[in-house]
Amino acid sequence: MIFITAKFRVLPEHAEAWPEISREFTEATRAEPGCLWFDWSRSLDDENEYVLVEAFRDGEAGAAHVQSDHFKAAQQKLPQYLVETPRIVNTTVDQDGWSELGEMAVNR
Repeated sequence: MIFITAKFRVLPEHAEAWPEISREFTEATRAEPGCLWFDWSRSLDDENEYVLVEAFRDGEAGAAHVQSDHFKAAQQKLPQYLVETPRIVNTTVDQDGWSELGEMAVNR
């Protein structure tokens, strides 16, 4: 799978509204057949920073994502709300979902 983590530093005046600002893009991406997950979290250290964790089935699904109409629309819409270009980690992982964190096993 293609595993991506990206950090978005949102302008302070738009930080509270970011989930709504990015909602259309988020929902359209989650509906893609090759999207495994597309999840936003807000930083505990910087209230203006959102972290996006996303995964796509394979390179073909990742390519379809960046060529989609909703991705192109997001390229036009979202930067106006950002402080800077988002930072990203992008890698290919030989698995298709989450693995358990054995070091913190829950035994109930």
